[in-house]
Amino acid sequence: MDFAYTEKVEQLRARLLAFFDDHIYPNEHTYHHQIDAAPDRWQPVPIIEELKPKARAAGLWNLFLPESDLGAGLTNLEYAPLAEIMGRVPWSSEVFNCSAPDTGNMETIHRYGTEAHKQRWLAPLLEGEIRSCFSMTEPEVASSDATNIQTRITRDGDHYVINGRKWWSSGAGDPRCAIFIVMGKTAPDSPDKYRQQSMILVPRETPGLQIKRMLPVFGFDDAPHGHAEIVFDNVRVPVENILLGEGRGFEIAQGRLGPGRIHHCMRAIGLAERSLEFMCKRSLERKPFGKPLAEQGVTIERIAKSRILIDQARLLTLHAAWRMDTVGNKEARKEIAEIKVAAPEMACQVVDWAIQAHGAGGVTEDFQLAYFYKIARTLRIVDGPDEVHRFQLGRMELAKYKPARTEAARAAE
Repeated sequence: MDFAYTEKVEQLRARLLAFFDDHIYPNEHTYHHQIDAAPDRWQPVPIIEELKPKARAAGLWNLFLPESDLGAGLTNLEYAPLAEIMGRVPWSSEVFNCSAPDTGNMETIHRYGTEAHKQRWLAPLLEGEIRSCFSMTEPEVASSDATNIQTRITRDGDHYVINGRKWWSSGAGDPRCAIFIVMGKTAPDSPDKYRQQSMILVPRETPGLQIKRMLPVFGFDDAPHGHAEIVFDNVRVPVENILLGEGRGFEIAQGRLGPGRIHHCMRAIGLAERSLEFMCKRSLERKPFGKPLAEQGVTIERIAKSRILIDQARLLTLHAAWRMDTVGNKEARKEIAEIKVAAPEMACQVVDWAIQAHGAGGVTEDFQLAYFYKIARTLRIVDGPDEVHRFQLGRMELAKYKPARTEAARAAE
C-alpha cells in the first residue's frame, strides 16, 4: 500500500487549494447571505452558478467517476484528498459538480443504465444542467433494513406503476432536480428477500409524484437542496426505465452505496480539519482566567486528540479507497463499513470540541460549527446507521473463528 499522492493528484490538489483561496473561502459569507436574502430559498444560489464556469475552466469538474473516461480519470484513492478539500466548505462540492446525491446517481446510471438512459439523464448531469434525487428510505418501516421497504413497482403492460411513500429523498428540493432513482418491490413474494427489489428512473414531472414536504435537519432546511417526503400515487413510467431488470435493486444499491459512503467520509475529514483549524485559532485568541485557552490543559489535550483522530480516519479512508480500487466495492465492504463508522464519529467529536472552544458562539450560526455538527451527526445515519455497519463487521470478524460448515450441514439448512 502506497498512499503517496501521484504527480497528477498533487497538481489537482494545488489547483483546487488555489481555487478555494481565490473563490470559495472569500465567498462563504456571500453564499449564506444570498440564501437568507432570497425571496425563494428553493432556487439555485447565484454564487455557485457564477463559480461553476471558473471551476470548469480550471479543470476541476467531474473529478469522481473512477474507471471511466467521463470524469477526470481518477481512482477512488486519487479522489480522496480532493474530496477532503471540498469537505472543508460543505456547499463547495456543487461548484465542481461533485456533490451528493448526484455523484452516486451518475455512477449508478453510468454502471447500470442503458445507452438511452445515459443520453437522456447522465449527459445533462455531467454537464451540470440538471440535478437528481435518490429515493429509498421510507417513513413507515425501519429502512436501515432495506428488505423492509414497502413501495410497490407493478408491471402493467408497457409500463410500471409505482405506489408508496418515501422520505429523506435528498436533492428533491432543487427545482433543477429532473430525475429520481426510486427503489421499490417488484416481487414482494419472492422467497429470496434480496431479489424482491428493483430500481427505476422516474422523471420529476411524471403525474402522481407529489412532494409533500421538505424535512429540516436540526432546524436547517438545506435549501435549495433539501430532503423531501414524497408520495408516489399510481406513477406510471415506461418499462425501459427499470435499471438492469427486475430484482436487481440490492445489487445496484451495493454498487452505488459503496462509493457514496466513502465520499461522505472523505468530506467528513475535511470538515473535521476545518473545525480543528477553527478550534486552534479560537484557542489562541480567547483568554479566560488570564491566559489563552490554548494554554489550558484540557484544550491542548483536545487539540492533540483531534489531530490523532483525524489522521487515523484519513488512513482508514485511504485504505478503504485502495481496497475498492484493487479488489472492487463488494470485496472491500468490510473496509467501507469500518470507515463509515469511524469518520462520522470522529467528525462529531472534533466538531463538538471546536464548539466547546467557541463557548456560546459555537452553537450559533456565526462560526458555522452548528451546521458542521449537523452534517457530522447526520452522517452517522445516512447510507446505513452505525449499528448496521458494526453488526456486519462483528459478523465478519466472528466468521473467522467459526468452524467451517460441511457440505452436509449446508444441505441440511
